[in-house]
Amino acid sequence: MSDDQVLAGPEMRTRRALLTGAGAVGAAVVLAACGGEGTGDGSAPTSGGPQVTNTGDAGGADRKDAQSLAKTQDIPVGGGAVFAAQGVVITQPTAGQFKGFDPICTHQGCPVSNVDGGTINCTCHGSKFSIEDGSVKAGPAPMPLAAKEIKVSGDHISLA
Repeated sequence: MSDDQVLAGPEMRTRRALLTGAGAVGAAVVLAACGGEGTGDGSAPTSGGPQVTNTGDAGGADRKDAQSLAKTQDIPVGGGAVFAAQGVVITQPTAGQFKGFDPICTHQGCPVSNVDGGTINCTCHGSKFSIEDGSVKAGPAPMPLAAKEIKVSGDHISLA
């Protein structure tokens, strides 16, 4: 018997088939939990997570502007932070000066991983980019990171 097969009853099944079946059962359990009945008052059940507050523009303005990515004090002077899910790296090269950059390395499309030592770093192949203008400080990246528009309102930073 090979490492990829396990004996299950009278038949042999591959480990991959068993894991696929286990994953399907897990997904069914999660979906069943999400499909529960209401609370009895006509409202949908809630997750018990944080309550949604009434922030933003009720008139339907662009919600991207209303969503704060970070507070200014969260971005260190001479450093920055990667917000991969939002598609931006925010840096603060000098006090009060905030910059936004695309988080995808121009070498082979890897996401950058961190901001450290005054550079935006891609650990896939070692490329480093300036926190001031996104220029290449160390290759193999052939081009700088593209700038991204950000907006600072008070102590909140959001995509512009």
